Amino acid sequence: MKYIGAHVSAAGGVENSPENAHHIGATAFAVFTKNQRQWTAKPLTQQSIDAFKANCKKYGYEPHQILPHDSYLINLGHPETAALQKSRNAFLDELQRCEQLGLDRLNFHPGSHLKKITEDECLATIAESINWALEKTSGVTAVIENTAGQGTNLGFSFYQLKKIIDGVRDKSRVGVCIDTCHAYSAGYDYKTKAGFERVFQEFDEVVGFNFLKGMHLNDSKKELGSRVDRHESLGRGTIGLELFECIMNDSRFDGIPMVLETPNSNIWADEIKLLKALQK
Repeated sequence: MKYIGAHVSAAGGVENSPENAHHIGATAFAVFTKNQRQWTAKPLTQQSIDAFKANCKKYGYEPHQILPHDSYLINLGHPETAALQKSRNAFLDELQRCEQLGLDRLNFHPGSHLKKITEDECLATIAESINWALEKTSGVTAVIENTAGQGTNLGFSFYQLKKIIDGVRDKSRVGVCIDTCHAYSAGYDYKTKAGFERVFQEFDEVVGFNFLKGMHLNDSKKELGSRVDRHESLGRGTIGLELFECIMNDSRFDGIPMVLETPNSNIWADEIKLLKALQK
């Protein structure tokens, strides 16, 4: 079964996100459990936790249909000791929030070398950051999101994702989220069915579909290989709809949250309907 949704608002409290997802006809959703542009936030209250769980039950969302996202500020590959620890502490807090909410995965951007260490050193640091945080938590899988490769961001190739996973000791608690815009911007040409088959064969061989724990379904404003992260509404960008039709008709993408991060939230309900209509 395909679980389709969007990254919905948590304004007024994370407990409002299930209802916001329900209103757009979503069977999956992503959410920030705290302000994504701040390092710290007030702890979740028991009232908020209980209301979130009650609303998930009310609207029929299980943990495997929900893909929370951590703060954009976190860099688990930071080359400087103090800044790295600050990121690790923030990441641990995000994992603990997921634990409290009964969620089983946390999506995050892997990290950046900032031109101060090698790519391999940065990838090893990211893996060790994941190990550090997983040892202090339980039940939540760290889900690495592929990047567009903008600036010094790593995780833009399947090989880099594999290198991080290889360094994680508990393989049962690590996975990946493929952002369709990011992969295209990083140079993966899968806008046709032939390209789709070729790229995801490579993904399976390098990473493995057993590690796929979520997807972000976004078209791209920029061209193939641009290394620029600019999302576009489905069918209105440089990727087009054929990729999304392939995904919607491939059982390898069943059972995971697949969420829109497209720029116009006013048409998310229409985009969800569009994706469902692509299923044959």
